[in-house]
Amino acid sequence: MSRRIEIELTSSRPDGTWTWRAAGAREPKGVLDGTILPNGSKTGDVVKVDAEFDIDGIEILSVVQNRAKTSKVETLSLISDDRNFQPVTQQLAKRDKRDGRPGDRRGDRPGDRRRDRRDDRRDRGPRGDGDSGDRRPRGNGERPARPTDGERRERRPDRPRRPRFEAPPELPQRPRAKRLKAGNAHRKEVLATIPENQRPIAELALQGMQAVRQKLKTANESLAAEGKPTMPEQSVLQMAQDLLPKLRVADWLDRAEAAKRDLEQLDLRDLRSVVAAANDPVIERDDACRPLVTELRAGLVTRTESEHQNWLADITAAVEIGRVVRALKLAGQPPKAGAIFPEELGRKLAEVTAANLTPDAFPDRWIAVLEAVAFSPVRSLLTVAAPPTNVTPELTKTVERLASLLPGIAQLFGVTATGKGQAPKPLRPTKPKRIPPKPAAPSAPSASATPTTEAPVAVEAPVVVEAPVAETPVAETLAADEPVVEAPAAEAPAEGDSPA
Repeated sequence: MSRRIEIELTSSRPDGTWTWRAAGAREPKGVLDGTILPNGSKTGDVVKVDAEFDIDGIEILSVVQNRAKTSKVETLSLISDDRNFQPVTQQLAKRDKRDGRPGDRRGDRPGDRRRDRRDDRRDRGPRGDGDSGDRRPRGNGERPARPTDGERRERRPDRPRRPRFEAPPELPQRPRAKRLKAGNAHRKEVLATIPENQRPIAELALQGMQAVRQKLKTANESLAAEGKPTMPEQSVLQMAQDLLPKLRVADWLDRAEAAKRDLEQLDLRDLRSVVAAANDPVIERDDACRPLVTELRAGLVTRTESEHQNWLADITAAVEIGRVVRALKLAGQPPKAGAIFPEELGRKLAEVTAANLTPDAFPDRWIAVLEAVAFSPVRSLLTVAAPPTNVTPELTKTVERLASLLPGIAQLFGVTATGKGQAPKPLRPTKPKRIPPKPAAPSAPSASATPTTEAPVAVEAPVVVEAPVAETPVAETLAADEPVVEAPAAEAPAEGDSPA
């Protein structure tokens, strides 16, 4: 199928053909037969042609004649008048000073005239003979009294009232516990007393001996690849073990002082972690740590008992106002491990839960209550009479997932609890998917590869390698290796305490 394009004639050949190119461009171009061009064509003319595009190229079929431009402009002729121009004038009527309206009679106003015509029609009646006809007399001119609200309700037909649901009142939320924010004053004080070439090892030792070994292995591999002398692993590990006790004490003191500062509002998990870390023999032997250890242990006992009482009070308040799901979730999160749930409160919570699992309850309500009661201490006390009338696929899937925890309810739905496989876990709230940002344009050198390969060589190799290899004689190195027999005893607490 052909299409129209504009071409520019570039040259004429002796054989009668012309060369052409696209108007205003260098490509495409080709040759056309001169017989299809209009008479008087010359080089540089731009014409519109029908061209057919195929695999062999572009073939010019014919020249399209341009439409002739015509000017269709309608004009209006202005006919002049010999008479003199008389401008339009206006004269405002005078207003009466008494009422501020034109005229000096009441009947002259437009409103009065309309009122008079209305009175005349009323007097004439429907036949114009002055009789008012069958019109109802107005009496004394007073309007009839409007019906009261009670009379209006009586006239209305009885409408079916819509079901109204009132949500139970909200419980007051307790203030959120603070998280531990430890300082670094004691740690900086200890690092200031360590020689400059040993500080990188000391900072790694705070992360555990496994971190020191991994970093040392990576650094030695990089040094060996470059043909440089490697660091003696045993000497570096012994140095880290010697620095670790006082670093561990300094780190615990920073955490303990922060916990003491926020003892009343600190999260129990953080407080327990600080008290559990105090069982380290190195910290127990330190005189500066003993008063803090005693105070924090006493504070943990007081806080645990207080949180336990608040926990029971919150569950009781939620049950009283009908917040069953909230009460069940609170019951499954005790602040004190191994705490026995009160028997009376558990029986009451199980009865309120069973009252929510009725046959006419919505499937969504069944799902929410089952998810909460399956991980609460009252799941063995729950008894349900009958399943809901409307069972949705989502509800069936929930019962199948929780069948091992709620075998009695699973039996109502015809689901058999196998007891095999991993136990179900509470559902976590899902976060909305975050759209990742568009990746930036790739740069010439990779910035992430340079630090990983050069970090062990540039930071640790000059600092640690030169000290044991260049300055320490072989005898001193062996002497430093002699007490390695005690290394497992000193190293085991370091690895065990590294997560704390």
